[in-house]
Amino acid sequence: MIEMTAILGVAAAALGMVLTPGPNMMYLVSRTVSQGRRAGLVSLTGVAAGFGVYLTAAAAGITAVFAVVPGLYLAVKLAGAAYLLWLAWQAIRPGGTSVFAPSELPIDPTRKLFTMGLVTNLLNPKIAIMYMALIPQFVAPEHGRVWLQSLSLGAVQITVALTVNCLIVLGAGSIATFLTGRPLWLRAQRFVMGTMLGAIAVLLATDRARPLPA
Repeated sequence: MIEMTAILGVAAAALGMVLTPGPNMMYLVSRTVSQGRRAGLVSLTGVAAGFGVYLTAAAAGITAVFAVVPGLYLAVKLAGAAYLLWLAWQAIRPGGTSVFAPSELPIDPTRKLFTMGLVTNLLNPKIAIMYMALIPQFVAPEHGRVWLQSLSLGAVQITVALTVNCLIVLGAGSIATFLTGRPLWLRAQRFVMGTMLGAIAVLLATDRARPLPA
């Protein structure tokens, strides 16, 4: 049995992650703005497949390695925090570019759109951090099978991420058009996103919890 606090905690963490610019958002938005909503949605199916790979790995107990080698767990956390801080700097630095700024991309076929979405998500450090460092903090061995809890909490993360990403794809074109002629809004969007990324990085780096065995 998973406690409601764990479900809400994972949902909140997933929402914070998906709302901050990263490889997935940048790819989905740029593809949607340059090639249309259909291309964005096809790319999103690839992203969804990537989530499935991470979820399967978590359910198989791959994250239990970090319980055996705590130094590796610490290294992943610090590397993840450093990556998020780098993204935060890219967002707020002078001359930075908003994720919704229009960009020219070549027209790609459906198969390539799906594959790029999948690869982008599999190589996305934010998602690796989510499954290797954040979700394990909400798993309690005394509440039942760890793999089942990991599977259930991963499903919560995927539901939140896909829902928000779908809304982003559907609204990316309109948002880009709105922001293009409003540089002040673009700067505000970059500042808010950069601040959120920085806050998540600090919380991740200072969290003293340890991973749980599978």
